[in-house]
Amino acid sequence: MVLVNAVSEKDLGEDKRKREKEKECEKLRKLLVEGLEGFVIDEKVLQAMLRVPRHRFVPEYEQRAAYVDMPLEIGHGQTISAPHMVAMMCEILELAEGHKVLEIGAGSGYNAAVMSELVGKTGHIYTVERVEPLANFAKKNLKEAGYKNVTVLLENGSMGYPGYAPYDRIAVTCAAPNIPETLLEQLKPGGIMVIPVGSYSQELIRVKKDSTGKIYRKKKGDVIFVPMIGKHGFRRI
Repeated sequence: MVLVNAVSEKDLGEDKRKREKEKECEKLRKLLVEGLEGFVIDEKVLQAMLRVPRHRFVPEYEQRAAYVDMPLEIGHGQTISAPHMVAMMCEILELAEGHKVLEIGAGSGYNAAVMSELVGKTGHIYTVERVEPLANFAKKNLKEAGYKNVTVLLENGSMGYPGYAPYDRIAVTCAAPNIPETLLEQLKPGGIMVIPVGSYSQELIRVKKDSTGKIYRKKKGDVIFVPMIGKHGFRRI
């Protein structure tokens, strides 16, 4: 009986610590999102950022910095984008309930989680990751955070993913030397894509395909992303 009580007290103490940690993370997340109001104006995007626990999408050694507005390493030479960049890309995409989205570069799954909040239960995110340990990491994080409308695919994203095309929206989280034609083909008429383009000097580009298939491009600012690797990306890092 003494042993059982001792174990129970230990479990209770651990549960209390977890609850306190979650409360502290909620406070930090709220402060972070308040700071994002200078980057985005879409209230739906800000609310989505509030609902996603970023600390669950970074390695344990990075959790202390989860709510600092900066990119964080997630291993294998990859990063999780800074929160303001995630929010800006979501705003550019004009995500809405029911959208089918292709993401190139799943990373830790964080960006997909935010987009999942915006497309709702009737929408779906297909996120492609070429690094197997990261694909597994993203799957684990998304499952534990309760996201059911995200599918992580182990593939080279420079080719897009024709299996579920065409897509309402395409989000590219790695820099390509040019806008891959294959991604333009997989974008629905009326669809929007956001993609960083360039090597050392990169620009974030908003791509819109009109109802006739005509492509319009608009520069949205200078950025820094890891390179896209593959047939339509860079051959080597």
